[in-house]
Amino acid sequence: MSRILRSQPETEAEAREVPVLAHVGANLRRLRAAAGLSQAALAAAADLSRRTIVGLEAGEANLSLAGLDRLARALGTDFVTLVAAPGAAHQRVDALAWRGVHAESRAVLLGSAPARSSVELWSWTLGPGEIYRAEPDPPGWHEMIVVIAGCLLLRFDDEVLRLEAGAHAIYDSARAYAYENPGEVCTRFVRSVVG
Repeated sequence: MSRILRSQPETEAEAREVPVLAHVGANLRRLRAAAGLSQAALAAAADLSRRTIVGLEAGEANLSLAGLDRLARALGTDFVTLVAAPGAAHQRVDALAWRGVHAESRAVLLGSAPARSSVELWSWTLGPGEIYRAEPDPPGWHEMIVVIAGCLLLRFDDEVLRLEAGAHAIYDSARAYAYENPGEVCTRFVRSVVG
């Protein structure tokens, strides 16, 4: 099972990364109040339970990346505003957003830039055999990825792309897809999400 958070960093680089949920509770309370929404109304708008909203605001709940994205949209904001430190520049977020089963599998939201909605820059590492299944993004969103090391299988319902180090792909991410490392060494890639 994949995890979003881990209590102890394993490397110096990980020690500098902030877990993606570190600021969600405070941001959620502030944004919900500014929107004039009750916890129940926000839960309904984001298709989540009120208990999840209560837990997130108290810093006691985990939520998938797709769930955080739905929550941000229901608040009329973007993912980065929901997860970044209040007042921090979005160009450098460095938030550890996903941990896989393999110790080296992780996704780090590096930063964001303004676009029609937003642009997010991510650094991903997948350990051998690791798979990450993504939920579809909203219509009109796209991803751009560049494989830095190893091999990445990019799986869609109707096709599979095999990307070796140095290869890239640009695709409509408003559909289900998965990242898979079919090899015996870690796969590293950079991912940009454009909305």
